[in-house]
Amino acid sequence: MKGVIFTEFLGLVEEKWDADMVDDIIDACDLPSGGAYTAVGTYDHQEIVALVVELSKRSGVEVPDLLRVYGQHLFSKLATTYPQFVGKTDSVLDFLEGVENYIHVEVRKLYPDAELPSFETRRLEPQVLEMIYRSSRHLDDVCHGLIEGCISHFNKQGTVEREPIEDGTRFIIRCE
Repeated sequence: MKGVIFTEFLGLVEEKWDADMVDDIIDACDLPSGGAYTAVGTYDHQEIVALVVELSKRSGVEVPDLLRVYGQHLFSKLATTYPQFVGKTDSVLDFLEGVENYIHVEVRKLYPDAELPSFETRRLEPQVLEMIYRSSRHLDDVCHGLIEGCISHFNKQGTVEREPIEDGTRFIIRCE
């Protein structure tokens, strides 16, 4: 998993709690990396799992809730860092439809070794999108938060429903 995922997570922890919480969760996890991440480095995704579980224990916030908030935070940070990816449209659903065939193509140019989830999309109605998420990492809650972060970024009103399917998660996004 790319280091930007870790650096942004630790940034969120510092923002929502403090630097001591960052140090505490890193120290408690005994991570192979030692908790020293660079945005372009690659790290075992089990490290982020360990950090999130430890934060949940210390904060009392359930893991799924932490992951959704992290997804929201991550979208905001990525949109700021890579405005060229979000500036092509002002439509949430158009943006989400382009994740697999545009955003992920561009991400692979920047990070050829990135292991990305896959998305299939289908318009059910003009304002309703079905998005199928598949990933060996099963970070469905982060994906949910990323979608919510996208809706917020575009200053739209919308809802996100989800249901597990055999090999992934089906999201239904309704947006103005």
